[in-house]
Amino acid sequence: MLKFNYYFYWGFILLITSFYFFYNSLMFISNDSSIFLEWKIIEINSLNIYYLILLDWISCLFISVVLFISSMVVFYSMNYMGLYSYSSNRFLFLVILFVLSMLLMIISPNLLSILLGWDGLGLVSYCLVIYYNSMKSYLAGLITCLTNRLGDIGLLISISWMMSFGSWHFMFYLDYLEYNLFYLVIISSFTKSAQIPFSTWLPAAMAAPTPVSSLVHSSTLVTAGVYLLIRFFNFYVYQNFFFLFLSILTMFMSSFCANYEFDLKKIIALSTLSQLGLMMSSLFMGLVNLSFFHLLTHAMFKSLLFLCAGIFIYYMNDNQDIRVMGSVCNSMPFTTSCFNISNLALCGIPFLSGFYSKDMIVEFMMMQYSGLIFYLIFFICLGLTCSYSFRLFYYSMLINSKFKSHMLFSEEKNVMKLSIFFLTIFSVFFGCMTLWLMLIDLFFLIFPLYMKIMPLVCVIFGFLIGYQITELSSFLFNMSYYLFTNMWFMFSYSYYLYMIFYSFSYNYKNSLNWGEFYGSMGVSFYLLKISNLMQYYSMNNIKIMFLSFLIWFMVII
Repeated sequence: MLKFNYYFYWGFILLITSFYFFYNSLMFISNDSSIFLEWKIIEINSLNIYYLILLDWISCLFISVVLFISSMVVFYSMNYMGLYSYSSNRFLFLVILFVLSMLLMIISPNLLSILLGWDGLGLVSYCLVIYYNSMKSYLAGLITCLTNRLGDIGLLISISWMMSFGSWHFMFYLDYLEYNLFYLVIISSFTKSAQIPFSTWLPAAMAAPTPVSSLVHSSTLVTAGVYLLIRFFNFYVYQNFFFLFLSILTMFMSSFCANYEFDLKKIIALSTLSQLGLMMSSLFMGLVNLSFFHLLTHAMFKSLLFLCAGIFIYYMNDNQDIRVMGSVCNSMPFTTSCFNISNLALCGIPFLSGFYSKDMIVEFMMMQYSGLIFYLIFFICLGLTCSYSFRLFYYSMLINSKFKSHMLFSEEKNVMKLSIFFLTIFSVFFGCMTLWLMLIDLFFLIFPLYMKIMPLVCVIFGFLIGYQITELSSFLFNMSYYLFTNMWFMFSYSYYLYMIFYSFSYNYKNSLNWGEFYGSMGVSFYLLKISNLMQYYSMNNIKIMFLSFLIWFMVII
């Protein structure tokens, strides 16, 4: 029997819906309008619970980007996850659930219904991270889930706090809400967007399949926190040096740690963390539109980066170590060129999509003089981003291949190449296109020449440092190696989560099999046991059956 190709149909539906929302966002921008839909769910005396949907240019544009990337990821998964494997449809529907949770969060201006999407993201991301059912996946899923639940506490408290304002429609109360309520929402968003000190779950979530990593780390889970803060934007609360310092520190730490990593997916995850730090810091400097703009452009090239990395892993016998990769460009020229374009967009090379948002954020930061330390760290982070990007390029493209000498791998003409091709086009053109459409923060910036070319100089300087790091590896890695490979020892805090997890078992060997007893395998195991018991019971002496029937009859009466 021929199985129905769900991947193709779902990918096509997501793509068409994405274009429809993009058209709507253009209409909202040109008419300067928005649509507010209200559906009354329940009315008890004076308590009314409404479900609200807000469609304006921000939500429609973001939905269109999320759906476009999801459609590309679904097409890509058709080859990557195997179309007719045992669990391929389960994977697809988990991804669709994940995207729906994100859409619920994006279109809602009500704190209560935001929690619906917010919790949906946390729950489905746990299912996706533990998809491969290994011990590493279980632990990574546990950290991801528990850290995200920690952020939900702030949201739940702010929901109960907002009851005193008479409604959960926070859009109408942004100028009247308590400062502490904003701080609770900011802390919740910090856990979702993995800022310091909640950063450890982001590299751990790399245990998920690569298409999921592409979706999670570009436009859905990690950007949910940033998007919520954009919606909650209040200029007087957000001009906060403490949160600005935390987000810049996250940016600095993740850029530095990426220079020490050898796992391909972890390097890209840490670069995501550094870009999230950039979005958060621009938010806390009051540049709300620019932060949203960078959110969109970053989603495009970061999803492309992950999908190209997935193709490398797919053809190179599931290898993720960049030291073994070398000279991939000879065997996979198309994927390599797409990978390098997304890397250059990440560095902010002029006229690629990353340049427009990144360069504007840096220039506004120069205008709003916020202190010499912030100024320096910003430029150091620019250099470090290019440094790890060049290091990645050097290890994967320039040096000779250190893989098995008799391995022969080459690209096939499949759907994976098609999806990265479309994402590459958007990685090049999306930045300038969106800048023209959105008309962001039209301020007239005048700089002397040396300040104008300062970001570009830092980028070139970063490339040179990246090349030097590859040469000086032994000296650099002896110094403070453990500090930077363990994300400034932040991972040690999650040791306590491990201990809760291990306390149920007597030793390590027993704890390896916990998923076989309590997870989905455990449920099927116990169902089998119960059905065997029922069968044994029904085939036994008829007196026992009548006696149990009498007992249950008495209980019911």
